[in-house]
Amino acid sequence: MAENTSFRGEVVLGWILSAIVILALAADAAVDLFVPSLIGPQMAETGFPANLATVVGLIILVSVVLYAIPRTAVLGAILTTGFFGGAICTHLRLGEIGSPPQLIGLLLGIMAWGGLYLRDERIRRLLPLRSVSG
Repeated sequence: MAENTSFRGEVVLGWILSAIVILALAADAAVDLFVPSLIGPQMAETGFPANLATVVGLIILVSVVLYAIPRTAVLGAILTTGFFGGAICTHLRLGEIGSPPQLIGLLLGIMAWGGLYLRDERIRRLLPLRSVSG
């Protein structure tokens, strides 16, 4: 009984972590899609044309929707990992090692996979972090 309660707690924690990632990415996508002028200066600083904000917003939106749906969550996690990796690399290229955007991208990436690991038995079977015997 206690093991089942512990497992249920892990699943709830997984969904909480996933919800934080989903909300953060949905907010980012909304800004990129609906107020691209707000993100334009930051995009220019990183070497991207401001008119790509809408494209980036669509990529984020598709990724987060896929991540939020249990059946496609693994694909969504892979796509968000690619997005976070690109963002981290962009800031690294600018010499911004350990910058807040890099750390936020890293943290959200860890939370995305950690949340998925806790809420999805398929991922736990694929990556067993505990021994089967106990």
